Order: sequence, then structure tokens, then C-alpha cells
Amino acid sequence: MSESPLPARSRRGTGPRAMDDGADGDPSPWVALAREDWAALRSATPLTLSEADLAQLRGINTRVSLDEVADVYLPLSRLLNLYVAATQDLHRATDTFLGSLAAKVPFVIGIAGSVAVGKSTTSRILQALLSRWPDHPEVALVTTDGFLWPNAELERRGLMERKGFPESYDVASLVRFVARVKAGEPEVAAPVYSHLTYDIVPDERVLVRQPDILILEGLNVLQTGTAADERRVFVSDFFDFSIYVDAAEQDVERWYVERFRTLRGTAFRDPRSYFRRYAGLTDDQADATARDIWARINGVNLRDNVLPTRSRADLVLQKAADHAVHTVHLRKL
Repeated sequence: MSESPLPARSRRGTGPRAMDDGADGDPSPWVALAREDWAALRSATPLTLSEADLAQLRGINTRVSLDEVADVYLPLSRLLNLYVAATQDLHRATDTFLGSLAAKVPFVIGIAGSVAVGKSTTSRILQALLSRWPDHPEVALVTTDGFLWPNAELERRGLMERKGFPESYDVASLVRFVARVKAGEPEVAAPVYSHLTYDIVPDERVLVRQPDILILEGLNVLQTGTAADERRVFVSDFFDFSIYVDAAEQDVERWYVERFRTLRGTAFRDPRSYFRRYAGLTDDQADATARDIWARINGVNLRDNVLPTRSRADLVLQKAADHAVHTVHLRKL
């Protein structure tokens, strides 16, 4: 997962593709920037987050500093601000051509990556930074966890051991949700998922009300299908920009094990927790259990379904073993 960049992406191309830097003579569709070079592209973008803000945005065991926000996320927020402005201009031009009233069309950002790679923290930081730009103060963040089938349905389908795999999602509902937001509907509801109960929360919804930007975060947001699915609409069809958070699999597995051990002493102790049975494990037992779950479920899903979508992203954030982003790959073609 840590090779250097990626091949050209076809609109519906799906199979696993190795990263390619164009060394065979073909032009590369990517520009690779070391962190220090990417940081210089921040220009005069001000740092609008404090250490207290960042403490609220960090995920469990995700290490990110204000220096990293300044070096990595401020340049990214500047780039996205430019994209948003350009896209808004295109929509206005289309409305002028059609002679119609200018409609508010949200800019949709997809953020993909493995379990435990830090994509949720990335999403929250970007939401906080982008909402501080004056031209698009309303930034909504929705995770695809809410579109997992409820546990009862997963049990009925025999999919509890494949939770997080593409087939465990109500994809039709997810596509309808994003399409309605993109169409500018005044209010669109999304289901809510509880990581404590490991299930959809009955009768609870998050409401999205015509945001300037929608960030959609999830394992498989860049997923498409096979050649037989050519006529289907995919959630990624509605994206204006997409980001893949990347790291070597051995590092992600280690972060997953560390997170599992932390949760064993915190959330798993809650009597309502689906994982209450793991609260009493020793360190060695917790580590062995986490590695087993990774080997049977998360690692397989990463290799078979999540990683192959990396080449469809517009930007890849590559992390080192210390969880810090060290290289940024930006699609230029």
C-alpha cells in the first residue's frame, strides 16, 4: 500500500491496480509531493484550529498535531476551496446557458480508506477547516456506517462476518441520499449508526439541510462494480473530489490492534456495548483477538474491496508508521 502513485482511472474501472509512477515512459496522471513541498502550497491560508479544537477532532489512538494540520490539511483546504469556487462558477455558467435560476448545488467530497487508518479524523479536520472559509460555511459530514444493513438483516442474509464489505450496505438508499442532497433538496435524512451497540439506531436520523459542502466518509465510497454494472449509478458518481487515506497494511493492522486494546478498557466496559464480552481480556488476549478479527474480516476487506479503489481518488494521503502523512499524491490528468 505504500508504493508510489497510481494508474489512470477509468470511470467504471474497478480491478486492483498497482501504483505506477510513469517510470516505463508513460506520462503519470499524478504529481507526488513530499510533505515539506506540499506544506509550501498552504500559501497564506491561516490556521484556524487550536489545540483544544484538535483534541475534539482526533479519533481514538490517532496521532495528529497542529503542525500536521498546518503542513497537510491547510494546503488541502486551500485546494478544495479553489475547487469549490471553480465548480460553483461552472454551475452558474450552466444556469445562465439554460436561462434558469441559479440553484445551490452542494460540493461533495468522498473520503475512503481502511478501518483504523484515520479517515474519520481526516474528515472531521477537513470539515472544521472548510467551514471556516467564508464562501462555504455550511459543511455537513455523514459516514456511510448509517447505511449498513441493520444487524437483524445482516443476520438474515448471513453477512454479520462481512460487516463493512460492499454487500453489507444498503447501497440503493445511500445513492438516493447523496443524489437528493446533490439535487439541493431542502432537507434529507440519513440513518444513524452506533459504534457502541454495533447497529443502526432505530428511529434516529441525521438531517442534512442544503450544505455548501457534503463530506461523505466510508470504507467503500469509491466502490463501483463489474462490467455487468455499467448502467448502474454509484455513489462516487456524485463526487466532485475524492480522497483516499493510505498506509502500509502492517501499520494499519497495528493501529487497529492498538485501538482495540484502548477500547477494551473504555467503550467495551459499557454494559450496552456489543463488545462487552471483550472487556475482561488480558493484553495478550486482546491483541490476539484483534489480530484474528483483522485476519478474517478487516484485512480481507481492505485487500479485496477498499485498496483497489485507491486509484480512483483525486488525492491520496500516504501515512508513515507514526500515523503522520509523509507524501501527497494529487491527480493532475
